[in-house]
Amino acid sequence: MTKAFAGLRVLDFTTTIAGPHCTRLLADLGADVVKIEDCEAGDYLRTFPPQVKLIGRGKGNPVFEAVNRGKRSLRINLKVPVARDLFFRLAESADVLIESFRPGVMAKLGLGYDELAARNARLVYCSLSGYGQDGPLAAQAGHDINYLAIAGVLDQTRAFEWPAIPGIQIADILGGALSVLPPLLAALYAAQRSGRGRAIDVAMAESVLAHHFFANAQVDAGTPPAAERTLLTGGAPCYRCYETSDGRLLAVGALEHKFWTAFCDGVGLASLKRKHWSLGEAPGSSQAHATMERVAGRIRECSAAEWEAVFSGIDACVTTVATPAEALAHPQFVARGVVHKRGAVSHIGPLARASRDRFTARPAPRAGQHTVEILRDLGCDAVVINHLFVSGAVRGERAPGTL
Repeated sequence: MTKAFAGLRVLDFTTTIAGPHCTRLLADLGADVVKIEDCEAGDYLRTFPPQVKLIGRGKGNPVFEAVNRGKRSLRINLKVPVARDLFFRLAESADVLIESFRPGVMAKLGLGYDELAARNARLVYCSLSGYGQDGPLAAQAGHDINYLAIAGVLDQTRAFEWPAIPGIQIADILGGALSVLPPLLAALYAAQRSGRGRAIDVAMAESVLAHHFFANAQVDAGTPPAAERTLLTGGAPCYRCYETSDGRLLAVGALEHKFWTAFCDGVGLASLKRKHWSLGEAPGSSQAHATMERVAGRIRECSAAEWEAVFSGIDACVTTVATPAEALAHPQFVARGVVHKRGAVSHIGPLARASRDRFTARPAPRAGQHTVEILRDLGCDAVVINHLFVSGAVRGERAPGTL
């Protein structure tokens, strides 16, 4: 069955999580994603812990496997003129290029948007960075925690005064991988009609800021939010976690009054139905705290399994907080068939279901696994390929007949 992006070629100059996850999503939909790695360390996520046994080869990082599945790998030294010429030929056949270097690095290599657009006018060229291609922080290094900090998100994750660092890389995934896709797809659509691509500048920090809706709205309203005191950070009794008798946690998301009413009936605290936030009780107030304490005391009387049994037939938005291992084995995900194991590696997919698409968890490439294959695609014969390897212009797995 032909996938939606079959025939689309993507050149992937990204490492770690944000960019590779974005291009992985395109690969899942059928795009030919060529992961371009240097001839030295390559994508250092390969060597990050934990390391697990991979099918048919040595050990590898399961995160790397997950965000690079289904791609091809080319190892090339773009500082060598002949290698750069080869890359230009590859770029002429590409639809998309995504890079995540610091601003100016690609231009210094002679691979900026203007240089490549002169050779391939329809190319969509996306630069993904922490702070954007300009501004006072453009050249500054950063990671997920830094982008969350500058965007005001980390401030809202405080518990007992200290921010809790999220277990999911919000800036990398939401601010990076997923924020790239809308402008990228729009530019591809425009290029199909006009024959001209465009340059796209995505900054993870400002993408996270753009999605911080409720906190930004409170600032606009003149009531700057305080962590654990607002509606969606645990300041209201209807939207927070409560501990059970066996030390587990129940996540209660009874925001709407109908759900809060059902919750109160379920736990046997009907007198609290009027204490819902929408009936005038300010989140974070002493009255709200008293309500929380009554609910907390009641939840501590039973185990998580007992509460699961109570709420199995009640529509109240109550869920037991699962561990990552429990989540991978959860009956909901099992029923939907979204967890696919390749040896020790868990592949989750598809991200969304589309008719006429079939998901397959393909392996991530070994470093330089497809170097020879891609050189042959460019018309290089065995003599040329051997010269490129010997000269250090490329690296990878040599095939018989290329020596």
